[in-house]
Amino acid sequence: MNQPQSPAISEDLLARQEQLLGIGIALSKERDINMLLETILIAAKNITNADGGTLYRMTDENSLKFEILRNDTLNTAMGGTTGVEIPFYPINLYDKQGQPINSMVVAYTVHHDTSVNIADAYSEEGFDFSGTKNFDRKTGYRSKSFLTVPMKNHENEIIGVLQLINAKNLATGDVVAFSGADQRLVESLASQAAIALTNRLLINHLETLFESLINMINAAIDDKSPYTGGHCERVPELTMMLAEAAVDCAIGPFKDFTMSERDRYELKIAGLLHDCGKVTTPVHVVDKATKLQTIFDRIELLDTRFELIKRDAEIEALRSGGDLPGKIREIESDRDFIRQVNIGGEAMGEADQERVRTISKKYPWRDPSGNKSDFLSEDEVKNLTIRAGTLTHEERQVINRHIDVTIRMLEALPWPKHLTNVPEFAGGHHERMDGKGYPRGLTREQMSVQARCMGIADIFEALTAKDRPYKKGKTLTEALTILGKFKLNGHIDPDLFDVFMWEKIYEKYAKQFLDPEQIDNVDCAGIPGYVPPPAR
Repeated sequence: MNQPQSPAISEDLLARQEQLLGIGIALSKERDINMLLETILIAAKNITNADGGTLYRMTDENSLKFEILRNDTLNTAMGGTTGVEIPFYPINLYDKQGQPINSMVVAYTVHHDTSVNIADAYSEEGFDFSGTKNFDRKTGYRSKSFLTVPMKNHENEIIGVLQLINAKNLATGDVVAFSGADQRLVESLASQAAIALTNRLLINHLETLFESLINMINAAIDDKSPYTGGHCERVPELTMMLAEAAVDCAIGPFKDFTMSERDRYELKIAGLLHDCGKVTTPVHVVDKATKLQTIFDRIELLDTRFELIKRDAEIEALRSGGDLPGKIREIESDRDFIRQVNIGGEAMGEADQERVRTISKKYPWRDPSGNKSDFLSEDEVKNLTIRAGTLTHEERQVINRHIDVTIRMLEALPWPKHLTNVPEFAGGHHERMDGKGYPRGLTREQMSVQARCMGIADIFEALTAKDRPYKKGKTLTEALTILGKFKLNGHIDPDLFDVFMWEKIYEKYAKQFLDPEQIDNVDCAGIPGYVPPPAR
């Protein structure tokens, strides 16, 4: 006949059950694996008033690895967030012949899928406690009561073992056996803990898979063009530097701006994907290093034509006795000029553009079909008179189209709630604060702080990048001068530019990504748009 429980025992059990419910809620919210494991062990210790405990996790090698170890009497805390490595080898579950090892309590628990409750290890028969006794001799500790419980996930697979040691009487402090109530509570906790751990591992695996897919996309872009892969890696880094500086800014417009860990992860993903649309951009446009480059640099064809023109000049000089050396010098001067303007640059003047047009008419020649033609075709003139850079208007439109593709790709994905802003963050880095950007012509007020951070990061990275086919990476002063002008003309966020300067984000970035010759001494007072930080 069952004896009624005393009110004190009932109240204690009820309190511990309520504590168990609270632990379950806490476990479901914990994102960090090490913190989760520690929470599980500490919770089990608390609800059973155990002096110590160990949490083991199953390995792929059929062993149990020590993950967390705690002992109050010995003041021992190893594994997890402590940073202290546990110096014990994993416990093998099978011997060399492949037979189950049942002499070790934790191994027995796994093989038999059952809890083991031992009142006194020194008098218990059937298990090998020699290791425990050796440990006691070395430390002066007395390991007595043990409660060992398997941790099973939702598929009924054992993923770990929870072992508690030396339950203590709350009133006297004496070591006692773990009660039946203790065992049921720990089994319940172990079940909740295993599910929480499995869920967290699954989420981590999915996040790892997702980031691997992103890296695969960037690798595909990198494989198409080595000039863009580094960009996809550097822009997220610089974006996070600036966003963190805005979070830390205790004054000005960003004093109330905050980001949670989920916000940071969301911005990281957006940064990694901000140029994913470039996977559709033709490689001959992305890699166009000179104005005449398509599949190859057509300047070589023009060199051949110049040689033909020189040959014709020599023939004409032999016939008429003209000034051959002077004519050759003129032809070579024009050839050297065409070679130079083919390289591209910051800004081509009108006089140089007109000289290209003049050269085009100056040396009529017969093409391979025998037709009389201008020295330069319309397409060659169009490319050689590009005012800045190496891209024609049409080619620049092809490049710019990547942001439309990026937005469409990202908006088509079924983002979970904590990543719903990725398309907005990633899709806004070519917008301008004055609404003159693309693709949507958004204004500053229509953009998030994160998207504005990425806009500055994208520009600064492009200015200082040393792996572009058409230009050298600029020095810090050169890049900041251009960035400052962008602040003044409404291109970038003026407040974020101030944070960028005040917190010297450019220096942090430079130390990590720029060549030493690019890192000059920046005179902030000489940077357009610079204002000193307010007094703190």
